[in-house]
Amino acid sequence: MREAINIFCNQLQTSITEGKADWNTLNLVISTLVHLNPSQTSKHKEYHFLWLANILDSGHPDRGRWLMATGVVRLIGGWFNYAAPEYFPPSWIPPPFGFLSLCEKHSPAEGLIALRILSFRPGYSDFGTMMILPVLTPILVPTHPLKSRGLALRVFCGIATGWFSPQMENVPDADLYKLLQAVGDPFQLPRLPVQDRNPWNKVDDEPWKATVILVEFASSDLWRNHLRPSNFTSCEEILFTEAGRRSALKSMFSAGIQSRQELLCTPVKIIAAIRCLEELHCLNTAEVVILWAWTTGVVDVVDYDAWRLIEGATLDFYQTHGTRRLAALSRHITNATMEDAHLVFFLTHYQGPPYRVGSFRKLTPSGDATYRWNSRYFELLRVSQVCQLSRLYRLFGCNPITWKKMVSGGEVGEEVGTSLLGRSVKPVQFTNWVCDYP
Repeated sequence: MREAINIFCNQLQTSITEGKADWNTLNLVISTLVHLNPSQTSKHKEYHFLWLANILDSGHPDRGRWLMATGVVRLIGGWFNYAAPEYFPPSWIPPPFGFLSLCEKHSPAEGLIALRILSFRPGYSDFGTMMILPVLTPILVPTHPLKSRGLALRVFCGIATGWFSPQMENVPDADLYKLLQAVGDPFQLPRLPVQDRNPWNKVDDEPWKATVILVEFASSDLWRNHLRPSNFTSCEEILFTEAGRRSALKSMFSAGIQSRQELLCTPVKIIAAIRCLEELHCLNTAEVVILWAWTTGVVDVVDYDAWRLIEGATLDFYQTHGTRRLAALSRHITNATMEDAHLVFFLTHYQGPPYRVGSFRKLTPSGDATYRWNSRYFELLRVSQVCQLSRLYRLFGCNPITWKKMVSGGEVGEEVGTSLLGRSVKPVQFTNWVCDYP
């Protein structure tokens, strides 16, 4: 039976490619397959994507290609009804995007299945992002007939590293601007009528994931000038609260752990993002970038030159926008609610736990030793947090007592952004200082 299916799949592919049958006949065959669904293995399912690619590249009439492609996409969609497949190679990505482009000319609603298929793919950095751009941009707009902004945001986030690939430098500025205009405020999702709601459109963490990408764009020469304050409207409101700042850092930890270990990992990137967000008057978002730099350890504590730059940017920000904001920074440095994510980030980023002896980090023990060391990791993380807090105190010329006096009145929920009257900040001179810990 399996051999018979292989012969049939190959013959159908040949018929599509070489035009041995008219499109009406092929459409009848494909429509029948939707009901029979003979392909069960990943090898057989690969034929579906090959058929789709062959149909899109064939010389059949435009409407004929659309009808046949719709049948194949429905066939593929049946495989994606319940869970993401384990086997999804990069070669399967272009055909569904090509189908989406074809749907724009006929019936956008038919593209929903293809968009859902693409939302299962965890990353697209291994193939042409430039092909995705013109197809994804219109679907991101809330008024698009497909009404699938949530799924489109998921695909936008799945592309992630591809947006920073060298090939994007060849994309016209107008197209980059249109994409960011379509992304807009990631937290603004259309409220669909009950009859139009679909579980495929369910959005979980996509708004936060998309916001993290936008913050990365602020550090990028390619993207920076295309950002607008409207990209961060909801984010600015959410980040006014302590819970909002924790959610943002949690999403940044997740991005750094799962796919982008280079997320804002150098002082140049960190400072560029802060400056850009300041120019956009998105101060709460800019402050989260500072929290990221100080709380994650993404820049090694023994990199004195790097920390001199970060300290300078930190000092400038709080002297300009108010020392009351510093209360949030000191709280988040020693925040215990994300210790698990913090440790995983360290182990991912440095391949070792968050501590050092002299100028060397100790590597992660392997095997059973890892389990025995876990509780010790948390202790060392807390020591490193205290050391980082000491670094912050020294930067502003304070000790724990004078620090509390300086940031007094900056409780969560109060208006921030104005310097304390009559109180000047006198930083210590930058030195090659680091709190050493065992």
